[in-house]
Amino acid sequence: MNKKIARLRRARKTRARIADLKMVRLSVYRSNSHIYAQIINAEGNKVLASASTIEVELRSSLKSGSNIEAAAAVGKRIAEKAKAVGIEKVAFDRSGFQYHGRVKALADAARENGLSF
Repeated sequence: MNKKIARLRRARKTRARIADLKMVRLSVYRSNSHIYAQIINAEGNKVLASASTIEVELRSSLKSGSNIEAAAAVGKRIAEKAKAVGIEKVAFDRSGFQYHGRVKALADAARENGLSF
């Protein structure tokens, strides 16, 4: 089993538990050069808000899209967009990634800016 298959297996288990809760979820994806966050409705078929380091506003203010500062900026932005849509409580879906480094920085920034999970 390679790393990607193991990560996707962990992600599938987490998403199954979140689907049972019938909650809106904050899904995070991290690549080598960027980090992405989406708020997906309870049914899992519609993206309500999204933020990433490839957005023009964030990209111009960041030195790199693949560091903890960039992840914190994405966390702040996704929390602001969620509040604008009227969402305050979400389930955190780390997509099988370890809760450490950039994923943790994004989650902490989202919590500090008003999202609860």
